[in-house]
Amino acid sequence: MINKRIKQLIKKFSKYDIDGYIIPKNDEFFSEYAAIDRLKTISNFDGSAGLAVVLKKKNYLFVDGRYTIQAQLQSGKLFKIIEIHKFLPHKILKNLTLGFDPHLHTKRQLFGYFGKSLDLKQINNNLIDEIYKKKNIKTKKFFSLKNNIAGENYKNKINRIRKILKSNKADYVFISAPENVAWTLNIRGSDNPNSPIPNCRLIIGKTNEIFLITQKQKISKIIKEGKLSIKQIVNPKKFKDLIEKLKGKKFIIDHLSCSVLNEKIIQSKFKIINKNDPCYKLKSIKNSSEIKNMINAHIEDGVALTKFIYWIKNINKNKITEIDSQNKLEKFRKLNKNYLFPSFNTISGTGSNGAIVHYRASKKTNKDIKKNDIFLCDSGGQYKYGTTDVTRTICFSKQKNSIKNKFTKVLKGHIAVATANLKKLNTGKKVDLVARQFLKKDGLDYAHGTGHGVGFFSNVHEGPQSITKINTVKLMEGMVVSNEPGYYKKGHYGIRIENLVYIKKNNKNLCFENLTLAPIDYDLINLVYID
Repeated sequence: MINKRIKQLIKKFSKYDIDGYIIPKNDEFFSEYAAIDRLKTISNFDGSAGLAVVLKKKNYLFVDGRYTIQAQLQSGKLFKIIEIHKFLPHKILKNLTLGFDPHLHTKRQLFGYFGKSLDLKQINNNLIDEIYKKKNIKTKKFFSLKNNIAGENYKNKINRIRKILKSNKADYVFISAPENVAWTLNIRGSDNPNSPIPNCRLIIGKTNEIFLITQKQKISKIIKEGKLSIKQIVNPKKFKDLIEKLKGKKFIIDHLSCSVLNEKIIQSKFKIINKNDPCYKLKSIKNSSEIKNMINAHIEDGVALTKFIYWIKNINKNKITEIDSQNKLEKFRKLNKNYLFPSFNTISGTGSNGAIVHYRASKKTNKDIKKNDIFLCDSGGQYKYGTTDVTRTICFSKQKNSIKNKFTKVLKGHIAVATANLKKLNTGKKVDLVARQFLKKDGLDYAHGTGHGVGFFSNVHEGPQSITKINTVKLMEGMVVSNEPGYYKKGHYGIRIENLVYIKKNNKNLCFENLTLAPIDYDLINLVYID
């Protein structure tokens, strides 16, 4: 099936006079979890990040270190798998003309990946959509969060954004990332799996102007509430007309989420100020209500997860599979009336599957969970007032000291992060070092960051904060991040221990405060290595 689609795509190259075509993971809203997955359509790869280039005689799939094993298993027969942090596309591809959809790329993304060594040709109609007709997606209405959930009135948030506009001497800001629109207006939706984010965009002017770019039928509830008027709702097809009507000189756009197409439209009339959308930093610092609600969400999630861990270790005596286990965990979560849906696709991997960092069980890969296995379960939930993400590694029999030693070193790294002095270790880059120190002594490491930012009833992955080898964003009070060091022995097992933490002020110092409430498997700890 995939091979057939690739051949159909290549047939179109002559029509557009191109040597290849670029297929990103993201949709036109640059969502991590999108309803339309063109990359999977053409490659069979279903990880959350990646980029494919299909050429006339060779195909490449670029992924980060989390997905190299998964990509090889899912797409390795038809695509050459490249770890993108080691080899960017422009270092491999030379003297080619590549077609791209301007709705799905930013200028920064294209330049970063392909540089100036390749000729990039804009094709406004998506070639994947031409060979594989997507299903009609039902229109789902947006809804508002109550003030006691959001913790801050949307009008106040808009005023904060307008102050930033004035300080940058700009007339407008284009909020192109839907999660930032959701935060600004205190609205949510159901346009994508795993995320309560409404697909829409927003323009805020320095005075009273505000325009929400979306379909009117999606926003009827919001209009009834008086949050916006019908005149402030603009159909996406009328975006160019709106820009032409606006008066002013300077426009802030976000180079992370403003598409090539939309940037060209704005640039046709305004001077562009290219910088990070101010909402990223504003929403990363959770207010007291958001923190309180996140705590409550984690208490409820912890009940479900603890029941699951007890069940799988002590009660279950039947033959169960990876899919059986993730379904059981979902049933425990569904017992809570405030639970909505998973915050990402559950990773339920036993034995060698646990070594695939972002593994997803399928009918083809589904394994029985055996007594001697190490079982890794990474899951999370979207609750009405919070987002969770937690990983536990579980055993069912006495394990070799070599495995227990690795688990204990990961645990020590986890504890080192949880107890980090954030006055001294004030960036994710600095914290990441302490997480890896115990494995490093044995020459070991893991191919992913130690932690990512987490949204409030939003995306499970959020920036700009993270705990990685390169992140230099200052860690601030109110930020929420994951703490998830790991170790993976290819073909054998995976170990990861993940909690969510938030940053709080303790006297005059900042520290991590734990959010996740679920037991860590005592049977995997080598007490000899605990100081």
